[in-house]
Amino acid sequence: MGASFVPITVFTVLWGIVGIVCPIFAPKGPNRGIIQVVLMLTAATCWLFWLCAYMAQMNPLIGPRLNNDTLIWIAHTWGNPLEAGTK
Repeated sequence: MGASFVPITVFTVLWGIVGIVCPIFAPKGPNRGIIQVVLMLTAATCWLFWLCAYMAQMNPLIGPRLNNDTLIWIAHTWGNPLEAGTK
């Protein structure tokens, strides 16, 4: 399972609009620069968080759940036989 082109493009364009286009329309006033920086940082951090979450799904850390018979077979095959009644 690899990265798909469509979601990466859609979310990059979405956060690009928030970070590049929206600051242009920030209201004029003494805090305009702060509002623009907040919009740009928000877009960058939200996009980066989304990208990390999306990429984490490509190689999940949690594996499949195995039943006890399979676990005992794996332990025996790898040279670590489990004794009955041990945890």
